[in-house]
Amino acid sequence: MKTIAIIPARGESKRLTNKNVLLLDQIPLLAHSILYAKANNKMIDEVYVSTNDKKIKEVALAFGAKVIDRPEEISGDFEPTISAVKHVLQNIDSDVENIVLLQPTNPLRPKNLLKETFDLYEKEKYESLFTVTRNHRKFGKIIDQKFVPYNYEIGQRSQDLDPLYFENGLLYIAKARLVFDDIIISKNAFPFEIDHIFANVDIDTQADFDYTEYLYHKHLKS
Repeated sequence: MKTIAIIPARGESKRLTNKNVLLLDQIPLLAHSILYAKANNKMIDEVYVSTNDKKIKEVALAFGAKVIDRPEEISGDFEPTISAVKHVLQNIDSDVENIVLLQPTNPLRPKNLLKETFDLYEKEKYESLFTVTRNHRKFGKIIDQKFVPYNYEIGQRSQDLDPLYFENGLLYIAKARLVFDDIIISKNAFPFEIDHIFANVDIDTQADFDYTEYLYHKHLKS
């Protein structure tokens, strides 16, 4: 039974053109996730990239990933990621037990994160696991042109907020059988908390990319 990494990377990004192949330290953005998966080959047997884009396919193959051509009908702006993951499993001839989902727009990950999460996932026999980070901001809603605090009371200190967490997208692990039911994060999924600056990276705009470049050179190249 295999554990495979799946990296969904469609073309035609709207706000940052060709973002999955933009160069981050002379390496295409997508390739950072491929290299991360391949560096963890004690856990990951094969690396697959799902794409509908010729250039992305070329990059994936050049960096040693296998490519599954994604049909246009599941490549739209509003198509959920699970569609691509499910399509990969439906089109490979492998006995897969676990999938590790790595998003190319989260290219920076702590070196030991996959080992720590996968060891815990196996030890505790979780059916799925995903990474989360605690929020330390004061959120509110604007209702009838008035700001209404959501997770705090006016005057409350940030350090006294009730804990809230966000899904940071660094990685997801799940049993392959869940994917066939259109599930990555199950009801019993374990939220693995990580407090790291990389958890704030999710590239969608040029500003996001510039921030990622700054963090990369400060924390990985220094």
